[in-house]
Amino acid sequence: MRNVAILGATGSIGASALDVIARHPDRFRASVLAAHRKVDELVALCLRFKPDLAVIADAALETSLRDKLAAAGLATRAAAGARALNDAVSGELCDSVVAAIVGAAGLESTLAAARAGKRLLLANKESVVMAGPLLLDAVRAGGGELIPVDSEHNAIFQCLPGGRPILAQAGVRRILLTASGGPFRGRKRADLAAVTPDQACAHPKWSMGRKISVDSATLMNKGLEVIEAHWLFGAAPAQIEVVVHPQSLVHSLVEYADGSVLAQLGNPDMRTALAHAFAWPERIDAGVAPLDLVKSGALQFEAPDRDTFRCLDLAYRALTAGGTAPTVLNAANEVAVGAFLEGNLPFLAIAELIEATLDAISAEPVADVEHLVHVDLTARQTAQRKMRQGFC
Repeated sequence: MRNVAILGATGSIGASALDVIARHPDRFRASVLAAHRKVDELVALCLRFKPDLAVIADAALETSLRDKLAAAGLATRAAAGARALNDAVSGELCDSVVAAIVGAAGLESTLAAARAGKRLLLANKESVVMAGPLLLDAVRAGGGELIPVDSEHNAIFQCLPGGRPILAQAGVRRILLTASGGPFRGRKRADLAAVTPDQACAHPKWSMGRKISVDSATLMNKGLEVIEAHWLFGAAPAQIEVVVHPQSLVHSLVEYADGSVLAQLGNPDMRTALAHAFAWPERIDAGVAPLDLVKSGALQFEAPDRDTFRCLDLAYRALTAGGTAPTVLNAANEVAVGAFLEGNLPFLAIAELIEATLDAISAEPVADVEHLVHVDLTARQTAQRKMRQGFC
């Protein structure tokens, strides 16, 4: 029996993870559930899954969480704040951790789980983008396992021998990350000047949170995945290629030196990657419908439109610069996307604000987590100032 902590339990990935767990009560138990501010939703999940511990990130909501758990007659303990979350993933309540907190907020708990030697099911791509080498060092020091559950990186993991080998020794030539193209595939810059947050969040294939949906619409999500692939698989930037595949059935591919190309296919459902990571190296039912290739019809592949969707090249720029540049990229993107969702920034200005922030802050070697936290804060403040100044 694996005891699982789910960080981001009230989000879309958390819901998919809990669905897989519910299908295999003899193998998995949700022992820790964590959420940001949704107390009522967290209590409802506790009623169903009976975890040992429920953690709410906002410390001001701890009393509310505790009272509602007690009123529901649950023995589940309540805790709140970053330290409680770190203690939960580091302690004996769990041996596996689904890291699905959105954004830089998930960094500390992801590192804590890695240091503690847990099986880390990584959905928080920002942790790798900001602190790739620190996270890999933590995994090595803790002696645990890191299995990506982003559909693209999980696909690569499945197509590589042994999961995450040294690519040169495995004879790998290229990694090809597939992108759906998002809701605005085929449109040009002139078509995107007045798009709304709801339009940007209307993904044609995946059901996701609003922040990651906007990232998909700008192709920044794919840019972050390029940086993630660099650290997870030791691939040089030139070895990582993005190809648009609107059907979202081929989740990524690995090309080998002999000309072979291995691809992982499946219906667009996060439960496939989560079930794979939960049970690896075994295979279990994920509740996902079988892929019918005849009904699926033709599979299309095309190059991304980098002129219209500039965030992809900005991510490659940050990866090439190295050091703290990806942290600056991620922080500026979070500020820009937040402003867009609040109606304070046009869609096309997201890339412009990120670029202005990268221009303003020079890349430095990464010293430690405290250094990254400082750079992250500096980048956010810079992006906010640039936005007020009109990017001057």
